[in-house]
Formats: sequence, structure tokens, C-alpha cells
Amino acid sequence: MSVTALDPDRIAERLPLLKRRMEMVGQTRRFFENRAYLEVETPYAVPVPGEEVHLRCFRTMLERPDGTSEVRFLHTSPEFAMKRIVAASGQAIFQLARVWRNGEASHTHHPEFTMLEWYRPGADLSSLMDETEAYVKALLPETVWRDEQHIPIHVPFERLTMQDAFARYVGADLLGTAGDADALAQQARVVLRDGETWEDLFFRLLLDKIEPVIGREQPTFLTHWPAEQAALARKDPVDSRGALRFELYIGGIELANAFEELTDPVEQRARFEADRSRRVALTPEQDWPLDEAFLTALAGMPECSGIALGFDRLVMLATGAPALRDILWLV
Repeated sequence: MSVTALDPDRIAERLPLLKRRMEMVGQTRRFFENRAYLEVETPYAVPVPGEEVHLRCFRTMLERPDGTSEVRFLHTSPEFAMKRIVAASGQAIFQLARVWRNGEASHTHHPEFTMLEWYRPGADLSSLMDETEAYVKALLPETVWRDEQHIPIHVPFERLTMQDAFARYVGADLLGTAGDADALAQQARVVLRDGETWEDLFFRLLLDKIEPVIGREQPTFLTHWPAEQAALARKDPVDSRGALRFELYIGGIELANAFEELTDPVEQRARFEADRSRRVALTPEQDWPLDEAFLTALAGMPECSGIALGFDRLVMLATGAPALRDILWLV
């Protein structure tokens, strides 16, 4: 087996970007410590990696001294473990965690990356957007350069509901067509593909018509997603067809995903079981039991909002690096 030597020049040319990355790690810790957050660490190899339908996990094996063994997975997010800590402590917490998602590779994707997650008891979705905006402004310059365009960061971030985004950029009543792929296709003036479900079409329209244009003039929070697309979020009390979820976009990059957290263990179990059935039908090898420790802890979870932010992507925006690999020490 051949081994490729590390190119010293490659490290040298990236060193200014990597030093900026480490500065941002320090800035992140100071930001949350100044807001009385507690930094935590959770296991990376876990018995249940998550319940996302489409994410693929890395599988490993835990070998015990007595000769027994048990399957473990490298987690796709520290979310379940962090919520257990919030339920047990009632404290606001954050973590800069390494996470793994198999089969992902592009200028903005890598199978192993750093996720910044934080959870704040008592926060609603609006106050979490306020805090997220403050954090991003603390770490990014007043203007960033992306895709040959200057994007101002110092301005107020846009808050755009998913319903309004589909009305503006697709010409469709998203929630009014929920579950009806033919109706959504007709309103969007697109041809429904063979076997395409409403969910499939929703994501096609989001990727083709909305994500390429939002967050270009100013950072944009895309809020109030369809309830089916927010398995860990509370439903919108004003319109139960939607959920209290937002994503943050800057310059064509999806930077963060956040929920006003669901704290009902009965409803959460039902959602997990539905997601598990869909996931196993698509990829039978992606099978594991429900996270009973998380579901048990959820009964004691305070009202809370939480967010996962792609730290590597934030570094890309701060440095102007064209690809994620440019701000990683080794790839």
C-alpha cells in the first residue's frame, strides 16, 4: 500500500487560514462564556447516531474486556446527548463537536467536520435568532466575499418564512398544498417526476429556486418549515401545518439549522418511529433502536431552543476560502 507524503507547501499556504480558524475557536468560547453558557463534551461513538432519514452513518464496534461487543456509530450530531444534559442540569450549554456523515463530499461538505451546537433554556425561536445573529456578527467581518459578490454582515438579518419564500420565488402556496404533489407542481409550473412525492418536490423547489437566491443581499433566516420537515421541533401554535424551525443562509451557504425544541416524549417517539420506518425502507442497513435514554430525559426537558451551526463553513465565510478543505489542517 502506498502512502502519500504530506506536502509542506500545502500546509504553509493554508497556515494563515488555519490560524484564523483557531482565533475563531477562541472567540466562540469567549462569546458563550460571556453569556453564562457551560461548555460540555459528549461521546462521539454512540449506540444511536440520530434519526435523520437521509443521513448515512459510520459504523464501528465496541469491544469489551469480557469479550462481548456492541455496535456503535460515530454520531451525526451531539444533539441527543446535549439535550439530556439540559434536561438534567437546566443550564445553557454549548459544544464544538466533531461529527461524521458518510457519503458527503463537496466544496461545502466533508465526511468529518466541526459542528457548533448550543441549547438555551427559556429561549424561543425569535430570541435564538437574535443570539445567532449576534454570534455571527461577532466572528465575521462587516462584509464577506462569496461567489464574486460582497455580502454585508453588519446589516439586520432578513427573517423570511418558508411560506413567504415559496410565494415569492416559486409562486406556490406551500402549506396549502401540503401532501398534494400534483397541486404543488401545478402552482410551481413544473412537471412532476415519476414517483416524486410532495416532500421530494418540496426539496427540489427549495434547492433549485430558493436556496440559490436567498442570503445574497443580506444573511437570511428561513423560518417556519413544514411540520413534516422538523422532526425535533415544536409545531407552530399559530399554524400547526408549520414547525418552529429556521435555517440561516449567507452567500449561498446553509450555515445553521435550529429548532424551538419539542419536549413531549410521546409525540417525539411517534415522530422517531415514523422516521425510522422511512429510513430503513430506503437503506435497510441504517437500522438501530430508538434512543430510550433521550426519550426518557425529554420528560424533564425545560422549554428550550437549540441550534447546530457548521463551524467550518463559518470559517470559510470569514476567510474567503473557496472550499472547506482549505480551512482543514489535514484532508
